[in-house]
Amino acid sequence: MKNLVKSLMIAAAVSLSAGTTLAANAQSANDTEAKSLEELLQLVERNRISSRQLSAEREREFTEARADKQALLNQAKQQLSDEKARGKRLQNQFSENEITLANKEQELENAKGTLGEMFGVVRGAASETIGRIGTSIISSQYPGREDVLESLAEAKELPTLAELEELWMALLTEMVQQGKVVQFDADVYQLDGGVENKQVTRVGVFNLMSGGNYLIYNDSSEQIQPLGRQPEGFITSQTETFTETESGYEGVYLDPSRGQILGLLTQKATLEERYHQGGTVGYVITVVLIIGLIIAVYKLVTLTAVGGKMRSQLKNIDNPSDKNPLGRVLKVYQENKNSDAENLELKLDEAILKETPKIESGINVVKIFAAIAPLLGLLGTVVGMIGTFQSITLFGTGDPKIMAGDISMALVTTAMGLIAAIPLILAHSIVAGRSKSIVHLLDEQAAGIVAAHSEKE
Repeated sequence: MKNLVKSLMIAAAVSLSAGTTLAANAQSANDTEAKSLEELLQLVERNRISSRQLSAEREREFTEARADKQALLNQAKQQLSDEKARGKRLQNQFSENEITLANKEQELENAKGTLGEMFGVVRGAASETIGRIGTSIISSQYPGREDVLESLAEAKELPTLAELEELWMALLTEMVQQGKVVQFDADVYQLDGGVENKQVTRVGVFNLMSGGNYLIYNDSSEQIQPLGRQPEGFITSQTETFTETESGYEGVYLDPSRGQILGLLTQKATLEERYHQGGTVGYVITVVLIIGLIIAVYKLVTLTAVGGKMRSQLKNIDNPSDKNPLGRVLKVYQENKNSDAENLELKLDEAILKETPKIESGINVVKIFAAIAPLLGLLGTVVGMIGTFQSITLFGTGDPKIMAGDISMALVTTAMGLIAAIPLILAHSIVAGRSKSIVHLLDEQAAGIVAAHSEKE
């Protein structure tokens, strides 16, 4: 009996768990706690009836929805069939249109005749003219000339009469303006970013000038800009004179390459930049040159003054002075007049030997500096080549600009050493010759004194 009750309770639990929300609500509304087996059996029976009704309701709803879905499916299939038919019809129409378009294009080509060749010539001329006008400095005075030509060069239809006139006017303007010198006001874009309105002088298609300076036309930005570095002074002076001339003829330097030479000029190193490329060795050579020239000039001035005093002393031999070497030598003679010729000669030689170091002092220093200068230049050459080989070791030979600095140092220091040595050698020769003439004059006077003294004896 207990097993039967347990089985019934399990069946009831299964039925309750399989029920829907509606069955659960019905159960919660009508269900009461079962107190006997009979009540439990009635409860299970009621729940089974509710589940059957709910299943029947669901089946009915599904059947109705299935009919609706089938209708929608049939409608979609019909639409797909219609679209496929429309696509096929459009494809046939597209093919027919392609054939018609090809026929029309052929008819157009036949109708154009020689006009097609003319169109090709016009397009070619327009493309060529755009390149010429875009880079011409005449565009600095007449900007925007190439806009119409660009549309003409890219057009796919026959050019209109107005477009042909624009091409003709562009070519005619370029030809006429090539032979004119014109002044006009334009904005000049400074290197610091500022803009200044100036009167610009245009010489044909060669140069732009303003205020004694050359200008360039940047065709990429369509701006007039000053050169980063102007040519030498004698060239710019002619430019200023030319722009200020109102009548007659005046010469001026032109760039026949239409600005390319002036553009390369901005990359050219100045003399000052070349000097600084010598580096430390170049500065040392400069110091050697300056010190050597100072010593040479000082000795030249002092020896010239001594020579002048000695010439004055020659005119007054009887009154020797202590302020010049000849006077001091003559004074030694007067102090040793009573000595024999041999002793007098020795005394005079001794006096001349005392004067010689004062006369020749500093001259050997100039000579040494003249010898050191080219050696320092050779040192700079070696240092520069060492740096060059180090650059080659680190970066290879792909970029010559990497090695340019060290090569410049090697060449510049060599030139600086030679430049310093040449004037130092020349200065040494002049100063040494002046000192030798003074010493020679002392020897000559001493020999004459000894000879005269010997004759008296």
